[in-house]
Amino acid sequence: MSYPEKDQRWVFYKDVKGEQASEGVVRKVLAYGDDIMCVENRFEKGSVGAMHSHPHTQITYVASGKFEFDIDGEKHIVTAGDTLQKRDGVVHGCVCLEAGVLVDMFAPMRKDFVGEA
Repeated sequence: MSYPEKDQRWVFYKDVKGEQASEGVVRKVLAYGDDIMCVENRFEKGSVGAMHSHPHTQITYVASGKFEFDIDGEKHIVTAGDTLQKRDGVVHGCVCLEAGVLVDMFAPMRKDFVGEA
């Protein structure tokens, strides 16, 4: 897998290759540094972001589509323009109700997404 370089100033979308994150989900790691990371996830209808937690604060921006999110046992349906915050260690996941795109910001960066962990 080819990712942008850490601290790369300009990351052009057309140059970033996606990878299958799970069935029906394609992940693109975009710009990142040690303290923050931007990641795009494209979901097909019916695909699942399995329940999980990690030691990163995550903010998700819903760029398009419709998703049912579960954050720490609280469920809501979200659509384009909505944002969600998941603090480090909080269990969360989603189901895609209508195909769409989620843009995630992680602090600090997800080293596991670029093979550093």
